[in-house]
Amino acid sequence: MYKNKRASAIIAGAGASVRMGGGISKQLLKIGDNTVIEHTVQRFEQCEYIDEIIIVCPPDQESVFQEMFPNHTVTQGGKTRQESVYNGVCATSNECSLIVIHDGARPLVTVNEICSVIEDAEKYGSSTLAVPVKDTIKAVENGIVIDTPPRERLFAVQTPQVFYKEQYIQAYKTALQNKHDFTDDCQLIESIGEKVHITIGNYENIKITTPEDITIARALLHLY
Repeated sequence: MYKNKRASAIIAGAGASVRMGGGISKQLLKIGDNTVIEHTVQRFEQCEYIDEIIIVCPPDQESVFQEMFPNHTVTQGGKTRQESVYNGVCATSNECSLIVIHDGARPLVTVNEICSVIEDAEKYGSSTLAVPVKDTIKAVENGIVIDTPPRERLFAVQTPQVFYKEQYIQAYKTALQNKHDFTDDCQLIESIGEKVHITIGNYENIKITTPEDITIARALLHLY
C-alpha cells in the first residue's frame, strides 16, 4: 500500500524522433484530437499518487510545450536521455521523494499500471514496468548466432520506472564520474549495485517509435 510519499512524474519528451521521419517530434503527432504527449500526461494527471508533473522537452520547443501544459513544469532536455532525465529530476520540488520516469511517447500506459509500479518501488526500493518476451531471442555477432538466452528469464522493459530521488542522484553522479552514459534508467541504478524490481505491465503499453506505431496506438485507443 502506497504511504503518500511525494511522487514526481518526469515525462521524458526530448527525443530526436529520428526513426519517425519527416522531421516532426513524435510527441507532437496526433492520436485523435490530442497529441501523443497530451495523451501521456493525461494518464499521470489522473493518478492520485502523482504530486507534480515535470515535462522534459527538446531545447528549441520549450515555449510550445509550456503553452500546451500551462499547469505543469517544463524544462529543456540535454544532449542524451540520461542528461535530459536528470534535468527533469533537478526541476522537481524539494519535497519530492519518489521520481516516476516515463517516456513521453508511451501514451497507452494505464493509471492502474502507474499506481502499481509506484507501490512496488516504495516496497522494494525501485521498480519498473516490464513484460515477458514472446519471441525467442538470439544474441548475434557479425551476422552469426552466438547464444540463445532462455526466454523465461527475458523481459521487455517499459516505463514508468520509479526510484527514490536521492538514490537516482547518487547513481547519476557516479555515472558522470565514470563517464558512463546509459539509455535506460534502470541500468543507471544497477550500475551502483542496486536491484530493480519488476512490475508486470501490459503489452499495449507501446512506445511510439516508428510511423506504424501511430496506427497501432490509434487502433488500441479506438481513435482513427
